[in-house]
Amino acid sequence: MAGCVRARALARRRLGPAVARQLAASPSLADALQVLAATPYGRRNQLGQALPAAQHAIAGTVLWDLRVLAGWLPRDGVQLLRTLAGWFELANTDELLAAMDGRPAAPEFRLGALATAWPRLRAAASPAGLRAALAASPWRDPGGDTTLAIRLGMRARWAAQIASLGEPARAWATGAAVLLIAGERFAAGRQLDPALTQVAHQLLGPAAASAPTLEGLASSLPPHARWPLAGVGSPAELWRGERSWWARIERDGGTLLAKSGTGSGTVLGAVAMMSADAWRVSAALEIAARGGGPLEAYDAVA
Repeated sequence: MAGCVRARALARRRLGPAVARQLAASPSLADALQVLAATPYGRRNQLGQALPAAQHAIAGTVLWDLRVLAGWLPRDGVQLLRTLAGWFELANTDELLAAMDGRPAAPEFRLGALATAWPRLRAAASPAGLRAALAASPWRDPGGDTTLAIRLGMRARWAAQIASLGEPARAWATGAAVLLIAGERFAAGRQLDPALTQVAHQLLGPAAASAPTLEGLASSLPPHARWPLAGVGSPAELWRGERSWWARIERDGGTLLAKSGTGSGTVLGAVAMMSADAWRVSAALEIAARGGGPLEAYDAVA
């Protein structure tokens, strides 16, 4: 009960669409960060930050709130948060791979008790070592030791983990799998990674992985999985699917908070709404960094 009360309190701290749009209208990133300083996101943001650092801090605020929330939950609640926080472990691994490739890497997210395998993954000195560490963890073998294989393998595995939580999380995972497959096959023009193919079979049916076109993918999906591609006419419009995905997460999260009492649905709903709010605020900062407009561009994606 205490954890659910805390989850609702954290969800109430989100900025919401109206305030985020005001941020987007700021004439500069510096002005937006000045406004953000008076909000819950301001604790981790600093005036004068560059856009990537500011957006990293937005995500870091959500992670910190999840860690605080974990302290109020019983063991099964902590496991739920650990599964949901898999995104941060994915992000950390992406940056580790960047460092291995000799590219600049963002600071790591500190997961604390929400880490699944990050302390072991962090110690890897090469992609091959990272693959071995993943194979010995709940992330399992990504199926290759290239940067792409590791990134896609982890995303496929996370989708499966989220789907195992039941509805509505399964619908979110299904939608994310659809967009990931569409992006790989028809935007990037690559054949599907084996790990992603396996998850496609599990969540979307056997025809999805072999669809020759975006239209063919949409028609091959079971009816309950087609929603992310509604209104998407070409690979260049997959951003519309991402917008629909975030809108559904926020809508479902609000429904869970309204209906749930003291069960896991309250926690899941709060995390969904906090995550959607952080995504919207990050988009607002990007528009502000471009001079605060056109706001039509912000409205289109957020």
